[in-house]
Amino acid sequence: DVSFLASSGTGICGRGGQGVLAEPAPHLVHGCCTHGAHLVGDDDREAVLAAAARLRPEQWQLHAAAGPSPLVEDEDGATVTRVVDGACVFLNRPGFPGGVGCALHLGALAAGARPLDWKPDVCWQLPLRLEEHTETHGHKVFVLREWKRRDWGEAGLDFHWWCTDAPDAFVGETPAWVALRDEIVELVGEVPYALMAAHLPARATHRLPPAVPLPP
Repeated sequence: DVSFLASSGTGICGRGGQGVLAEPAPHLVHGCCTHGAHLVGDDDREAVLAAAARLRPEQWQLHAAAGPSPLVEDEDGATVTRVVDGACVFLNRPGFPGGVGCALHLGALAAGARPLDWKPDVCWQLPLRLEEHTETHGHKVFVLREWKRRDWGEAGLDFHWWCTDAPDAFVGETPAWVALRDEIVELVGEVPYALMAAHLPARATHRLPPAVPLPP
């Protein structure tokens, strides 16, 4: 989706992001961590547990509150991160000396690692979404685009605010396709990324003919 990938969309959690509650709550600095994270398989689960084991208490505010495991099963049997005091157990709250935000993200940066290698898949992929569908004659089509409110299903209708719907989140200093390079490559591979990286700058410099207003 060129319109998003070439845009200045960026995460603004802690910088004006209003969260995904029914009312604006920027003071909580929850971002989209209010309901925890749903994990998508054994690899995802093992990666998160391994990363959590590397976090020190001074990096992870709710280290003690995680109990025997930061992961639990929900009522549908899915593996999710534990929710403590209204948000994900990995979310460091405002005022924590080790830093506000995802402890896994902060811990990865401190270790010189990529946050996407420590965080749940759904967390590092946002705001990107890779869709696949098969056409009538069996041809597979993949579309990389932004994660929209509707992608959360009925739950998304209750969000007071969602980043890719809000103009105030389109204030990045670099285009999304540059800022999210590692995430995009992880989703689609190096070759498709290289093709996109060659196309988008050329597209940006292309000049269309002057617009001609249509009569009423």
